[in-house]
Amino acid sequence: MLDSCKLKSACNLPFIYNKKINTAGTSNADVPLPDPGMYQLDITLRRGQSLAARDRGGTSDPYVKFKIGRKEVFRSKIIHKNLNPVWEEKACILVEHLREPLYIKVFDYDFGLQDDFMGSAFLDLTQLELNRPTDVTLTLKDPHYPDHDLGIILLSVVLTPKEGEHRDAQSSIHSFLHWRICEIKTMLMRKSWKRSSKELSENEVVGSYFSVKSFFWRFQTQSLRLSDAHRKSHLWRGIVSITLIEGRDLKAMDSNGLSDPYVKFRLGHQKYKSKIMPKTLNPQWREQFDFHLYEERGGIIDITAWDKDAGKRDDFIGRCQVDLSALSREQTHKLELQLEEGEGRLVLLVTLTASATVSISDLSVSSLEDQKEREEILKRYSPLRIFHNLKDVGFLQVKVIRAEGLMVADVTGKSDPFCVVELNNDRLLTHTVYKNLNPEWNKVFTFNIKDIHSVLEVTVYDEDRDRSADFLGKVAIPLLSIQNGEQKAYVLKNKQLTGPTKGVIYLEIDVIFNAVKASLRTLIPKEQKYIEEENRLSKQLLLRNFIRMKRCVMVLVNAAYYVNSCLDWDSPPRSLAAFVLFLFVVWNFELYMIPLVLLLLLTWNYFLIISGKDNRQHDTVVEDMLEDEEEEDDKDDKDSEKKGFINKIYAIQEVCISVQNILDEVASFGERIKNTFNWTVPFLSWLAIIALCVFTVILYFIPLRYIVLVWGINKFTKKLRSPYAIDNNELLDFLSRVPSDVQVVQYQELKPDPSHSPCKRKKNNLG
Repeated sequence: MLDSCKLKSACNLPFIYNKKINTAGTSNADVPLPDPGMYQLDITLRRGQSLAARDRGGTSDPYVKFKIGRKEVFRSKIIHKNLNPVWEEKACILVEHLREPLYIKVFDYDFGLQDDFMGSAFLDLTQLELNRPTDVTLTLKDPHYPDHDLGIILLSVVLTPKEGEHRDAQSSIHSFLHWRICEIKTMLMRKSWKRSSKELSENEVVGSYFSVKSFFWRFQTQSLRLSDAHRKSHLWRGIVSITLIEGRDLKAMDSNGLSDPYVKFRLGHQKYKSKIMPKTLNPQWREQFDFHLYEERGGIIDITAWDKDAGKRDDFIGRCQVDLSALSREQTHKLELQLEEGEGRLVLLVTLTASATVSISDLSVSSLEDQKEREEILKRYSPLRIFHNLKDVGFLQVKVIRAEGLMVADVTGKSDPFCVVELNNDRLLTHTVYKNLNPEWNKVFTFNIKDIHSVLEVTVYDEDRDRSADFLGKVAIPLLSIQNGEQKAYVLKNKQLTGPTKGVIYLEIDVIFNAVKASLRTLIPKEQKYIEEENRLSKQLLLRNFIRMKRCVMVLVNAAYYVNSCLDWDSPPRSLAAFVLFLFVVWNFELYMIPLVLLLLLTWNYFLIISGKDNRQHDTVVEDMLEDEEEEDDKDDKDSEKKGFINKIYAIQEVCISVQNILDEVASFGERIKNTFNWTVPFLSWLAIIALCVFTVILYFIPLRYIVLVWGINKFTKKLRSPYAIDNNELLDFLSRVPSDVQVVQYQELKPDPSHSPCKRKKNNLG
């Protein structure tokens, strides 16, 4: 009798996902019946009434989240300063189980802070009639305060059975499951006959159940998860270019009658933070950045101004908004915005432009595989089209093929990996391959290149439905180091990009670019990422930056010692040669000799490299320090003795972070100069040679006073010619593209395990 009950329970296992598997006897009445197939739930979020006030002004900025089975399936737009918002937004959701209710949660949006909870409600999908529109009124409640009245949400819903290919896939799944369950049932009956006096092992039931469920998820990934893959890709429809010019008459927040203002911008999930301008009420930022526009009708940019306070919470100065739907496209708008809930104004330039080519497709649909499209791309970036759209430097195609031997992230001994491909602020995702350590994605990503010195970042995550994704591995690939058309296995690295982690990823990358446009873009400021990690205080990082700066300073100190030894005649032959050289150079000195000497140094190093006498040394010191930093990060936080250094300087944390960053900037500046002359990035070194040749010729043929005159006229009239131009230094912009020693270590490719030997295939070099 017990065995027969277990068999009934086992037959129903594949349909009971959220219930604990029970090998005790159950009746068929206790087991929920399986759903006949997929359903489509069409929701229209109408409006809210009498919602709870969560802001100081007695209003709220509400938005709504819809969840099924703890997973967010839709999020509405934000309605600002309204307790009776009208959304009129539509959502189409695929539902696998009607037993799982639709969970509605309402939040008050707070920029820069945690959003406030405004109430929640459930919608029982089993109570809906099929193929019939239904108006639903839901009363919002707070589980902690059930007596509070938090208003209502009005919806219109239609539940329809999902026909077509999804239903066919579901029928195939159920047919297979029926066959597989019968096989399990026969197997369990045979074992029960042999051991009639013993209870069946729960592991046998669970193991058989998971074998069926793993097939179910693999099959489902190919069809039912397709809409989720498109949802996660977030293809954008345009670019919002914003230039933060200045602030005027801002509110004084400090005791000295001034402020240290900075500005935060937010468009959806995209965030940007400006630099801090110390001790001023009329800051001049002159910063430019781009946001991606995902909505066809536009969106609202939330802008808040803050006063930086070291050691305590920053003070709020004021807020304002930009409604993008009210702005015309392909036109620059100058906006002077009054700050609400505060004082002062912000001056901005906002430009909306059409979307560039950023897309995801299957491996069978490749831009460069189509001969006609490939010729169009080559023509677009040919040398003859130098002055056509200077921002469009090149084209990048990334084929994310597969990964092998990934890290185990789930208790089942598997992972649910998906891949994120990033180029500056462009960020696209693959679909998730469930229960697999050797996933195959076979996706093609295309990007427009705005800076050839950008770094392609490919990160593998494990999807977790109940929390944020787990990190599995990452690679960073400079675009200039890519070999076109080569399928290559990249060893995955840790978060700091300092050492290997488990697994390799197979990529095939093609880069096509216009070298002249790329060279011109090198002399303007780099694109800033609007999502960057916060600076953290670390003993190892502080020590590393100090040692790096010390090494740069020691180069100058050693040079000074060398000159001093020549003056002291420590070595008479060397001092005599230095004295003769000094007389010759001073007597014949011309200004053009300065770039000429640098040009000769670059040329000398180049010939040393091609002759095999490479004087570049692998910087093991920096690599060792990076590994030490990683070990420091992995230490137990509860070890008070090892954390003593951090605890002692906690009170001056802001000062220490500033010192840490200054040391990093100084050390990086010196290392970038060294790496320019060491040919770390040949493209940049060749560009430096061309620039030095031009400067040498100009200084040789044109008198210095004319050069200084032209330079002075340009500087004095720049504000008159272009009042809102962003000041930049071409030399510093050039050096910002040269990697520091830390970045050189991070971008190094690790040698893959000999067992991972990708099938390399060379194509025509398109670069």
